Amino acid sequence: MSGKDGRRRLKAEIFGQVQGVGFRVFAESQARRLGVHGFARNRYDGSVEVEAEGEADALERFLTALRQGPRAARISDVRATWSAYSGELGPFGVRG
Repeated sequence: MSGKDGRRRLKAEIFGQVQGVGFRVFAESQARRLGVHGFARNRYDGSVEVEAEGEADALERFLTALRQGPRAARISDVRATWSAYSGELGPFGVRG
């Protein structure tokens, strides 16, 4: 599903040992390097949620990075869903 000019929206849920290991800061670093907008936040169940928008190829690279994570992370599953680009997300940041 592509949006305007090949841009898309990605929602990813990352499960495993992903809190307290620098995962959100890692996601922010990767997103900014790739020119992706959005956010990463911890969820109450111990997972990390990421919402991002940008060029489809940049988002694919971003998702690959999320599947690997920072060195201290132990990722058991990544669930990704794609939707149309909305343009509502600002520069990538870490949320609570």
